[in-house]
Amino acid sequence: MAEFITFPSLAYTDRAGLDAYLELGGYRSLRKALFDMQPEQITQVVKDSGLRGRGGAGFPTGLKWTFLPKQTEKPVYLVCNADEGEPGTFKDRDILRYAPHQLIEGMVIAARAIGSKVSYVYIRGEFTEPWRAMEKAIAEAHESGFLGKNILGSGFDHELYLHPGGGAYICGEETALLNSLEGRRGEPRTKPPFPAVEGLYGCPTIVNNVETLAAVVPIVEHGAQWYVDLGTEKSPGTKLFSICGHVQKPGVYEVKMGTPFMEFFEQDCGGVLNGKALKAVIPGGSSVPMLTAEECKTLCLDYESCVEHGTMLGSGAIIVLDETVNIPHAVHNLSKFYSHESCGQCTPCREGTRWYEVVLERVLAGQGSMEDLDLLQSLGNQINFRTICALGPAAVAPVESSLAKFRSEYEALIREA
Repeated sequence: MAEFITFPSLAYTDRAGLDAYLELGGYRSLRKALFDMQPEQITQVVKDSGLRGRGGAGFPTGLKWTFLPKQTEKPVYLVCNADEGEPGTFKDRDILRYAPHQLIEGMVIAARAIGSKVSYVYIRGEFTEPWRAMEKAIAEAHESGFLGKNILGSGFDHELYLHPGGGAYICGEETALLNSLEGRRGEPRTKPPFPAVEGLYGCPTIVNNVETLAAVVPIVEHGAQWYVDLGTEKSPGTKLFSICGHVQKPGVYEVKMGTPFMEFFEQDCGGVLNGKALKAVIPGGSSVPMLTAEECKTLCLDYESCVEHGTMLGSGAIIVLDETVNIPHAVHNLSKFYSHESCGQCTPCREGTRWYEVVLERVLAGQGSMEDLDLLQSLGNQINFRTICALGPAAVAPVESSLAKFRSEYEALIREA
């Protein structure tokens, strides 16, 4: 059965306070990072652990920290991306609700590593319960000397602030998030410069996901090799997966990287709801290509296996579709989402996502033609690699993959009309 290894607090959803966290060994890693390690040692441990960004991109975390300028007179900022808006994703909000102190501890350790005295948690505006949990945890951390001036008598100062988002999916992209944090329109920035060189307020900035920063805590406590041994050679550690849709036991699970998908799905999640047959799975949030039930038989939950199967691990949001699902209808729902959430800055994305919605509506209404399927394919070609951020390609993934694997369902709708 699944267990919480890296995130033990998630096993006690009724105990999110400081006392409960301290009973689990909370803030022990912070003491170690402050008194027994130099900043460069913290970075090296995280780098050696192979921890990769858990927000979707999967970029090596320790390596990202090394991109900061070595000598700078500007302040360095740490920003936690808690704007979890990917359809199907709900694992970060559980950390915010049930393990807020682990996130705070991870952020202070990361701040120590990169030399930051100020950090921000950019939290999705609709997350009222996670907001209250984080607000309470920050106050408790301040009162107990884990935040503020001269933390634990170490001479290290750090302040952490919460900032609410406005509910825009695009602000999950790190540079759009920084624009929003500065009070400007949430639109992605062209890169370079990258945030590590010129980020928040034009200063060096590291942006990491909630799960990524929280995972720093056990890595510092137990060491890099401990984390490496939990997963595979190229995908070390564990990963939180949120699974929903037609599944017997939806929820958030911590899984060792490399675990066969079907083993996890059937043993831990109970398989398909109501004994129906599995039809398709979107393994990493709505922005990654879907897989057929047959492909899932050989899928493992790690970065490399997902790539080998023509998809991505993404944010770890598994969406399960059973035999009753009409794939074109499901894809239309996702296309409506991306059309609505496009910031409009890039013409291919702004126009392309809207045309996806229009053409799919036409097909579903019984007014489509076979040429419309070619048009959908052409739209994807005009969007991919022609936008500043990844929202455009994210909108393409469910359409292109469904056309490749379930084209007969689109054709059936057209023939029946």
